Amino acid sequence: MTLGIVLPAAGASSRMRGRDKLLEDVDGVPLLLRQTRRALSLGLPVLVTLPLDSGARASSLEVAANTGLERRPVHDAASGFSASLRVAASWAMERDMSGLMIILPDMPDLDADDMHAVAALHADHPRDVIRATDADGRFGHPTLLPARLLPALVTLSGDAGAREVIAPEKTRPCPLGGDRATLDLDTPEAWAKWRAAKG
Repeated sequence: MTLGIVLPAAGASSRMRGRDKLLEDVDGVPLLLRQTRRALSLGLPVLVTLPLDSGARASSLEVAANTGLERRPVHDAASGFSASLRVAASWAMERDMSGLMIILPDMPDLDADDMHAVAALHADHPRDVIRATDADGRFGHPTLLPARLLPALVTLSGDAGAREVIAPEKTRPCPLGGDRATLDLDTPEAWAKWRAAKG
């Protein structure tokens, strides 16, 4: 059984005041493409969920065609984050995957080594929920749900993501250090602060 990776990219970037956080330029490429390439480097199946009117987001991924990347539209993306998770869980179950790693694409400090660390922990503990933590022990992303929980993802609704599925589970932490597991950039101010810190 193979582990699958999903990058949920069907959200509206509503806090960016007209900009699309997933198309922000990082290292000379759109953030969505950059993080997708990092996920693809693990050699695992990767899915990106997109809104129906994906436009520039879909175009940004064209150069990653024929690399094992799959893209699926989320017909009810406006209903919240759970819509992407439903699509991703269905994709993973269709392929009898051992689990699903959720990587939020608006977290630019997450690198391939971080993703690999979560995947390696899953290989040793295939039935556990795994969540990355920052240096202070706060849970963040990536989050990995084992195959036994995927049917529950299909029934999710709203914008809370997988919280209700994870809540009753004992979670195995995957320490990443720094704030890579918890730093997401979803406002212009957050982007400006991050870029200033990076120099």
